Amino acid sequence: MTAFPYKNALTRILLIILLFIGNAAPSFAADNSEEESFDVSGVIIHHVLDDHIWHFFDGHYGTLYLPVIVYSAERGLDFFSSSNFYDDHHNVIPYNGYKLEHSHIYLGDTQVLDFSITKNVAMLFITATLLILVFRAAAKGARKNAGKAPKGIQSFMEPIILFVTDEVIKPNAGPKANKYVPYLLTLFFFILFGNLLGLLPGAGNLTGNIAVTITLAVFTFLITNISGNKAYWSHIFWTPGVPLPLRPILLMVEVIGIFTKPIALFIRLFAAMTAGHIVLLSIMSLTFIFHSWIVGFGSSILVVFISLIELLVAGIQAYVFTLFSSLYIGLATAEHEHH
Repeated sequence: MTAFPYKNALTRILLIILLFIGNAAPSFAADNSEEESFDVSGVIIHHVLDDHIWHFFDGHYGTLYLPVIVYSAERGLDFFSSSNFYDDHHNVIPYNGYKLEHSHIYLGDTQVLDFSITKNVAMLFITATLLILVFRAAAKGARKNAGKAPKGIQSFMEPIILFVTDEVIKPNAGPKANKYVPYLLTLFFFILFGNLLGLLPGAGNLTGNIAVTITLAVFTFLITNISGNKAYWSHIFWTPGVPLPLRPILLMVEVIGIFTKPIALFIRLFAAMTAGHIVLLSIMSLTFIFHSWIVGFGSSILVVFISLIELLVAGIQAYVFTLFSSLYIGLATAEHEHH
């Protein structure tokens, strides 16, 4: 059978499409010759997990080597580039007694305290910087256009801020909602920006990192329980109107509920964003598994539609996390009437 004359050209076009639609799969599959099998799980895990390097595309100039900052009782605080852990063929090698194994750094056989600027930490700095720049510009526009119709970035951000404040935070956070608006708005936009930036080519999976989602949930947990009033704690430890024999059981349920609420928050965000990245990368990998331009064309179309769904999911997850955080705070600060 005669080979399809445009096969090579179409394959190159599909590789370019996949590169700009997805994140990591093409960068680790440049050599997709039939002699070598494509490591799908390796590509997906490499993208989903954190790393000490930031890989954009194949080649020495396609990798950003991040700073390593470690502390050990033997050597104290130590600084060096993560490029020292890799040779010219990108194989992992020891450096000055340190070794890198599965993204963990060891000095000999002892794991060191790792304060490195990893890929997700760098994404955290980028997200925070972008938030500051956007909201400084919006605030400057609001001051400049006081009493006038909003312009520029203010006109884009203001409807979103008003929607989140008036439709999500204030109806659920209770009569003292204004006190918590700054935190909840920051929470919403941090998650939204992190979700959207994570969909860009080569970006890190910030909100799909469980350490990040746990930290956000812990903030909500602390604010909720520190703000909890007498009625909130009395309903947990001595629920009114409940027969005495049932109170120990209900107490156990209520105490468990204090901790299951933030657990549900961080698991929902972590699972939704991680699953989306895994699905996208799995579909992209079909091109390199089957070595077929037909499969590549079909998977590229599918990736486009799923990427649009992921954009929707990015907004929904920010909305849901903020909604439930507002609700938990509202339940903790609400006044109850006992009859």
